[in-house]
Amino acid sequence: MKSIAIGAHLLRDDIEPLADAVPVGDLFLSAIEIADDQPLGDRELLIRIAGIRAKLLDVATFIAVRYGFTFTSSDEAQSKTLAHLARWKRTLTANRANVEMTVKVAAATPSPRPDRHAFSSGADYLRALHAATQGANIDPAFREAAERLLVPLASQHRWIHRDEKSIELAALVERERIEDVRAAGEELRATGVPFLLSGPWPLEVFADDDRE
Repeated sequence: MKSIAIGAHLLRDDIEPLADAVPVGDLFLSAIEIADDQPLGDRELLIRIAGIRAKLLDVATFIAVRYGFTFTSSDEAQSKTLAHLARWKRTLTANRANVEMTVKVAAATPSPRPDRHAFSSGADYLRALHAATQGANIDPAFREAAERLLVPLASQHRWIHRDEKSIELAALVERERIEDVRAAGEELRATGVPFLLSGPWPLEVFADDDRE
């Protein structure tokens, strides 16, 4: 058997009995056991983990661990997370009451995805793909409205180019302001620009913002 990690948490009680709590330094990883031959891309497994993530977030804010992080012992889990533990602890302590909310909006001027076959090297293709992603822009009126309606509700925010067809606004907000963010999202619909407001989510975009 092996375990697949879900998130990093401050307290054991933030995890149990929803998942296994694995000590790593002063923190705990939430995890579930799976068979050694269990495909990580299995749909039922993905749905199961998504459900556990949501229930864990209801209990307390945690840092999402990149999907696919597996380990077979607590020592291996400790070794794989050692470089992050001090930063994670500071981030979790500072953001106990915060969650992430995201707004994904279609690009007004999407950039064409480069044709992989038009490049002689993978590096050249990746550079062209990055340029296409960064070249996507959203409707200026939508951006102005989002900055006016949503950003004041967040302690931090970031515009992220996810791909060549969309841009995402990630916001770090207090749990008690989640409904305010949703209300602002309803106002944002007046722009007529298609978007998806989702969350709350565990810390991911802002998980590495803390620096000593």
